[in-house]
Amino acid sequence: MVITKKIQVSTNGNSEVLDLTPQAVKAVAESGVSTGTATFFVIGSTAAITTTEYEPGLVNHDIKAAFERIAPKNARYEHEETWHDDNGHSHVCASLLGPSLTVPIVDGKLTLGTWQQIILIDFDTRSRSRQVIYQIIGE
Repeated sequence: MVITKKIQVSTNGNSEVLDLTPQAVKAVAESGVSTGTATFFVIGSTAAITTTEYEPGLVNHDIKAAFERIAPKNARYEHEETWHDDNGHSHVCASLLGPSLTVPIVDGKLTLGTWQQIILIDFDTRSRSRQVIYQIIGE
């Protein structure tokens, strides 16, 4: 069985972190799949999906600070020279993290740790409406 769901989320950009876990848990529960996998994919080249502990210090400061050290906003990016925009660092960060995450489903539940949530990070420099595709495969 393959089930595909789409959700829209609004972000403020600038490395905003959104917790997708409640929507993911609901999608798996509604699917009726007891064993399989769930893949979460964000459409776009300036956002990414991963897991982390969704707590204020980490998501409001530490993740943003780490990516700022890896790909500083004020560095020179060829992308910005080509397109005359300001989000070269956004593309670099999103590329490093990746647009998708696959989580096993066991006994009808996502196999997430106690402090592990599914998050979307929007690295772009402006507010965005993001489409996230959930694809659940199993039986």
